[in-house]
Amino acid sequence: MRTRGNLKTRLLIGVVIVVFAYLRKCSQEETNPYTGKTQAVSLSTEQEIAIGLQQAPSMAQQHGGLYPSEKAQQLVDQIGMKLVNNTIAKNSDYKFDFHLLKDERAINAFALPGGQCFITYALFSKLKNEDQLAGVLGHEIGHVLGKHSNERITNANYWKWLVMGASVGADMGEFANNIGQNTLLKNGRGDELESDELGVKLMIDAGYNPESLIGVMEILKQAAGPNRVPEFQSTHPDPENRIAKIKEAIRKYQK
Repeated sequence: MRTRGNLKTRLLIGVVIVVFAYLRKCSQEETNPYTGKTQAVSLSTEQEIAIGLQQAPSMAQQHGGLYPSEKAQQLVDQIGMKLVNNTIAKNSDYKFDFHLLKDERAINAFALPGGQCFITYALFSKLKNEDQLAGVLGHEIGHVLGKHSNERITNANYWKWLVMGASVGADMGEFANNIGQNTLLKNGRGDELESDELGVKLMIDAGYNPESLIGVMEILKQAAGPNRVPEFQSTHPDPENRIAKIKEAIRKYQK
């Protein structure tokens, strides 16, 4: 009888935790003014900025520090701020900074929450013109405006609560954990496509040629080589699929 009573208590506690997690996430939902998407976010703009500023030095260090060319950094700053000051990004409270990293091997660009945007020299050196650089930086600004890091942090915390509830109520922690990972994986692909679309809009509004973003995708495709990971196994959409979506966005925003 005691075992049966303990099981009922555990199930009740588990249900309470799951319900709490769900209601908490619902209370965090809001409409993103830049994408129109309803998303659950738990961090304020100030918190996003603080996290980005705190993590920026270590992220730069992981890529060998900043690239030692003032002229190249000035170009990145110039194009990045033109994208910010002439687009919807100007209306945000984010503090945008653009960093050219010394890394000459990893072809990459990324953004931290709050406006810290990075591009490696390995990618920078492969870009053919300023419009392509604008495409890369516009995409990263899109991640910030889309609050993608904020959303991932919120989702990760939500799944932690669900795992806790499932683990208390029954031996289903691993099951809930797998659902969470799959959900985050799908969101990652959606984030990339959303940032591509935002990047196109930012490029057009700032006076850059949005077709150049297609050229960036070709560079990424070539860099990945013929043995690139199939889309269903990757957190990023295949470059071919991204190109198709970029063309749709160009038709949508170009007048």
